[in-house]
Parts: sequence; structure tokens; C-alpha cells
Amino acid sequence: MDATDNTPAAAQAATAARPTKHGVILTEKAPKPIGPYSQAIEVKPLLFISGQIPLDPVSSAVVAGGFEAQAEAALANLREVLAAAGLSFANLVKTTVFLRNMSDFSCFNLVYERNMNGAAPARSVVEVSSLPRGVLVEIEAIACR
Repeated sequence: MDATDNTPAAAQAATAARPTKHGVILTEKAPKPIGPYSQAIEVKPLLFISGQIPLDPVSSAVVAGGFEAQAEAALANLREVLAAAGLSFANLVKTTVFLRNMSDFSCFNLVYERNMNGAAPARSVVEVSSLPRGVLVEIEAIACR
């Protein structure tokens, strides 16, 4: 293949020739994925963490209690996935938070701040009409080594 070959077939061949280096992160200390996805994928130096919902890691049941209990559980699951990769909340660079009801935003901020211990990654918070298993909160994240 010529270095100046810019055809779609040449681009596809060049991409296929470059192996993708990434690792799958899986821990028993966070809920197992409930679909065809990984808890996290590492493409060094970044770790892309799938949305964590408030499921008990052992029973896979939704954590009992109201919004605050669910927010704590989702953050605990996020913490465990980070720990499985040797990282912590201090490594977070971006979180995206999905709330079933934006009226829970103030409560979430209190729980989030208490758990972050001074870490302040970039963050988006959006209200959604529904979340898996009817939970009230889901948190996805990107961390960096």
C-alpha cells in the first residue's frame, strides 16, 4: 500500500493493521454488567467506566431506600470499578450523571461532594425519563492514570 493511497479500502486496511490495545476491567465488588457491555475499558492512560447503577454487587438487586441510598450505592460501585483498575476518585476527569428527577439534584450534590473528598472532575447532570431496573440515578465516568 502506497503512503499516498487515500481510498476507503486503504484507510480500512491501515486501521486494521494497527492493533487496538485495551483492557477489560471486571470486579466482583461491583455489580456484574446486566447487558452486553464491560464494567470498564482501559485504553491507557484513560479508563472508560460504564454507567453504574445502585445494584447490590452480591444479589444484583436494586439497593433499598430512597434517592440518597441509591446515589451512595452508585458511587460505591463506581469506586470499586476504579479500585479494580488501581485508581480512585482522584483520577476522575469526567462524570456524567443521569437522574430520573432533577428535583434530586441538590441531594445528589451533597452525596457526590461527600464521596469525592475534594476531587472535582468535569461533570454533566441530566434528567432522563427512565433508567435500567427503574433506578433513580446512574453515573458513568472517564478516569486518567
